[in-house]
Amino acid sequence: MNSKINRRNWLKSSSLLATGLFAGIPAIAGKRNPQISIPEFEFLSEHELTRKELKNLPPLKARLLSNENAFGPSEKAKQAIIDAINDSFMYPRDAREEFTTLIAEKEGVSPDQVILGAGSTELLMAASLYYGLKGGKVISGDPSYMSLVRMSGSYGADWDKVPLTSDYKLDLEEMEKRVSDDTSLVYICNPNNPTGTSLDTEKLKDFCKTVSKKKPVFVDEAYIDYAGGIEAKGMGSLLKEGHDVIIARTFSKAHAFAGLRIGYCIALPETIENIKKYSTRGGTTSATSLCGAIASFQDDEYMKYTVAKNAEAKEYTYGFLKDLGYDYIPSDTSFILFPIPMEGEKFKQKMLEQGIGIKVWEFDNQHWCRVSMHKIEKLKIFEAALRELPG
Repeated sequence: MNSKINRRNWLKSSSLLATGLFAGIPAIAGKRNPQISIPEFEFLSEHELTRKELKNLPPLKARLLSNENAFGPSEKAKQAIIDAINDSFMYPRDAREEFTTLIAEKEGVSPDQVILGAGSTELLMAASLYYGLKGGKVISGDPSYMSLVRMSGSYGADWDKVPLTSDYKLDLEEMEKRVSDDTSLVYICNPNNPTGTSLDTEKLKDFCKTVSKKKPVFVDEAYIDYAGGIEAKGMGSLLKEGHDVIIARTFSKAHAFAGLRIGYCIALPETIENIKKYSTRGGTTSATSLCGAIASFQDDEYMKYTVAKNAEAKEYTYGFLKDLGYDYIPSDTSFILFPIPMEGEKFKQKMLEQGIGIKVWEFDNQHWCRVSMHKIEKLKIFEAALRELPG
C-alpha cells in the first residue's frame, strides 16, 4: 500500500533527514542518532594560517606550509576545465561516471569499488564516521597525518598511537602487535606526513595481507606519485586478491588540484557501500574539476614533469640545509622535515615575520620544521631567512 504523502508526513521525514543525513550519518534503526559535533577540519588546521596568526604581519611572500604543487595543473587539465564551463549548469553525472570508469580501469577494479570525493578529506571523514562510530581503537603512527584519527576520536574511537622507528618510518611490526578485538581500523599514511618517509612496498603488502584478515587497513597514498607512482608503490593490487584494504588518493598534490578538490578511494564493494552512507557519493565534485581530473589522470607526460620539478626543488633545499648545518629526513614527498634549534612556535613566528609560512612539530624530544617544496625563487626566500637566524 502506498504511503500517504501529506504535510505532517513530509515534516516528519524532513526531521529525520535533519538529524540523520544532514548530520553526516544515516538513520540508526529504532534509535535517535547520537549528537555528533563535527571537529574542525584537519584540512583547515593543516593548510591554513588563522587570522590571529597573520595579524599585524606582512603578507606571505613564500607559502611553504600547505604542500601545494606550484607547477600545475597541467595545460591539458586547464583546457578541459575551460571547455567544461559551458555545460556546467548541469549536474556532472556523465563526467562522474567517466572518471569512475577511468579509475577502475587503471586500478584494475570494478566501478563499484570506487568512490569519489571533493579531495580525499571528504572520504577520510566518511571513513572516520563509519569506523569511529563503532568505538574501539584506530591504530596509526605517531606522528602521522591526523585527519582520520582526530575525526574518529570525535565520534567515539580511541587513538592507539605507535611511535615511529629510529629512522622515522611507521613501525609495521609494532602496529601488527597492537591489533586486537578492540581495533576498529588500522590507518597507514604512506608516504608518511610529516616525516616524508615511505615503507618498503613488499613489507607493506605483507602487512596489509596479514592484518586485513583481522581488521580493515586504510592506506592513505596522498604522496604516492612522488614516491614512485601508483603502479610501482601503491597497494591497489591487493584488492584484486580480495583483501580488506581501503586506498585513498588525492589530486591535491602531484596533480596540483588543491583548490579544485578531487580525490577518490578504492576498496571492496561492501566497504565502499558502507563508506558511501557517510558521504555525498561524489556529489560534491564539480563539473569543471571532474573534467580537469579526467584530463590530468591521463596526462603521463605532465606527471613526469611535475615529479621532476619537485625533485629539483628538494635537491636545492637539501643543498642549503646541508650548507647551514641542518640535518634533515630524506623525503619521498613534496616537503622536507628537519630539526630546528629552537622552540617550534618561536621559529614559526620568526618565519612569519619574514613573510614565510611553514609548519612546525614537536616529537622525539625535538622541535621540527616542515617546509613544502615550491619554485626555486620561493625557496630562496626561505633560505635567506634561515641564513639570518642566529646560529
